[in-house]
Amino acid sequence: MNMETLEFIIHPDGRVQEKVTGIAGRYCTEVTAAIESELGIVLTQQSTSEYFAQKQYQSHTATTQVSSFSNW
Repeated sequence: MNMETLEFIIHPDGRVQEKVTGIAGRYCTEVTAAIESELGIVLTQQSTSEYFAQKQYQSHTATTQVSSFSNW
């Protein structure tokens, strides 16, 4: 299980840089929406590879093969 983190860097000129890690897919925008609305105007946004990642689901399929055996 990955740790979800939000990192904020406050620059001397007042800009706030936000970095989200450990959250795959578009869920990160839901997590950060309330915080961003309190911080002010979002000037730029850069998505990481985690943003475009999709959840992996594993499925197990069993295949049965019936063979005919001949008695020699």
